[in-house]
Amino acid sequence: MVDSVLSLQSLTVGFPGTTVVHDLNLEVADGAFVSLLGPSGCGKSTVLRTIAGLMPALGGRIVLEGRDLTSLPPERRNIGIVFQNYALFPTMTAFENIAFALRVAKKPKAEIERRVQDVAAMAGIADQLDKKPASMSGGQQQRVAIARSLVTGSRVLLFDEPLSNLDAKVRASMRQEIKRLQKELGFTAIFVTHDQEDALTMSDVIVVLNQGRIEQIGDGRTLYRKPATSFICEFIGLSNELSPPLAARLLGRPIQGRSFVRHEDVELGASEGIPARVKHVEFLGAYSRIDLCVEGHALSAMLIGDALPEPGTIVSLAIRPSAAHVFAEAVA
Repeated sequence: MVDSVLSLQSLTVGFPGTTVVHDLNLEVADGAFVSLLGPSGCGKSTVLRTIAGLMPALGGRIVLEGRDLTSLPPERRNIGIVFQNYALFPTMTAFENIAFALRVAKKPKAEIERRVQDVAAMAGIADQLDKKPASMSGGQQQRVAIARSLVTGSRVLLFDEPLSNLDAKVRASMRQEIKRLQKELGFTAIFVTHDQEDALTMSDVIVVLNQGRIEQIGDGRTLYRKPATSFICEFIGLSNELSPPLAARLLGRPIQGRSFVRHEDVELGASEGIPARVKHVEFLGAYSRIDLCVEGHALSAMLIGDALPEPGTIVSLAIRPSAAHVFAEAVA
């Protein structure tokens, strides 16, 4: 059994008359990278802020290494948090930013010097300590923010969508950087994001939230290939929902409930497929999306390469029955 460093037990959070997070239970393993993923308003940031002590819990417990934190103020929880904009003091040097909490705690000067130097070396910014945030790159600022959280001895770091303001190329680089630091420094990470790529590429475990409740927990491959509910299937990746008549025709059997197939699992040019008219072709760089009309139903496929059909042409379409995801839910 994996050791749990952080335990959320029947956690309920909200405001008078409104519950945002409902009876949430989660065990976080020591040294794990856990992402809280979900659409806007699902409660993921609320969970993070409650763990940090920035929001009170209406019910349940937050336990860190056997210690009940539920009623403790943030400064007594020994949990670090890295905010979206890093929240560094612009007039302070990197050294002063990292040392801030230690100085507030009135630690001896020699201890502050030693601890800041140690954590800066681990984070790879020992040569940046005299610089102020404005003269540092985004990656360097991220390292300062992480070092500031670790210098007090925190073993659990919370990340509140720290990549959301970055462009795609920098974002990809920073994902690798945060993951590398997490592995090298050995802290447990809880990472809030609405971006699927963040969660899929960085996480050991992904917790998908929907309307304040856990919808599914698993690694990225499991969530993508074995979604437990139609919500997961629609939210993770790109899927087509098949009408019951079309599902029966494509899958070769009657379908009860809702059925989905991912764009990349729609095969074009199949020797024994059914005819589909190409409505639109959208080039997206690494792949192209082909929008189709199949017996009056809309369907999309994903193609890699330059051999693309022209709008208006007829193509042959097939779906492997094993690629479909079927859920015993009423069709909307």
